[in-house]
Amino acid sequence: MDTFTPLSEPLLQLEFDTWRPALQPDLSARFALALEKGKVLCLTQLPFLLAPKEQEFLSPEWLSGKRKNISLEGKGVRGFSGPPDAVLRMHAMIKRYSEQAVGLVTRLFPGYTDHMRVARASFRPGVVGESKTSWRKDDSRLHVDAFPSRPNRGERILRVFTNVNHQGIPRVWRVGQPFESAAGHFLPDIARPLPGSAKLLHALKITKSERSEYDHIMLHLHDRMKADADYQKNAPQQEIRIQPGTTWICFSDQVLHAAMSGQYMFEQTLHLPVAAQYHPEWSPLRVLEKLRATRLTAG
Repeated sequence: MDTFTPLSEPLLQLEFDTWRPALQPDLSARFALALEKGKVLCLTQLPFLLAPKEQEFLSPEWLSGKRKNISLEGKGVRGFSGPPDAVLRMHAMIKRYSEQAVGLVTRLFPGYTDHMRVARASFRPGVVGESKTSWRKDDSRLHVDAFPSRPNRGERILRVFTNVNHQGIPRVWRVGQPFESAAGHFLPDIARPLPGSAKLLHALKITKSERSEYDHIMLHLHDRMKADADYQKNAPQQEIRIQPGTTWICFSDQVLHAAMSGQYMFEQTLHLPVAAQYHPEWSPLRVLEKLRATRLTAG
């Protein structure tokens, strides 16, 4: 096992109690630097408030059984089982969260506003780790986010979460070492993709677009990290307990994270081009290009 880089404080706590904060440019730039260097921004006084009729959704009984999350899909919801009036109320609740989360990010980081692509929003009423899964899908193992069927060619994965547990139960995460340190540990054993493999995977509809070498590396980092029991046990990591009423933000393609326990959470995913960052040099794409000493995306 390598001699690992010591773990620095993974959280930056912010005291905002509104989803529409007003920041001076210098403060916004400071928060952006922390976020882009791999910190988890933790807003401990920012709950997402449920309307009285929405309190009934705080139960895993609403899950359809086929998915562990209930998510917005256009004008409908997926993963939800309930009567038509409940479907409408669930849709409205998740949409309201999505709008507040997107608004929060645009106010904290106005430089992202014109470049973000809003992706899926979800409500997660299930207990973390309750369902049996393969090691590859086991999110209680330290990992960075990378998706086999959806290549992103370096585009960032920015996520907003809120713990809405009504029983006082925290969301427990483990957060690992800096991305560059983890990448440096695994990268020497990751071979380059086979010539023509990206075109073949796309032609077979295994991927929605052609993988870049960046996507190839990120998938291997995700898998090798999760599969390495020694790394999971001995790599630098810290447990964080995120209390109900807390909202947190991170780049999940950069922050090594593992969900250990908790129940009832909202999540909003946003995608951001590397060029739209305040500091593109901290992106996983630029870090991996530095370590590989080559360009990892085409075009």
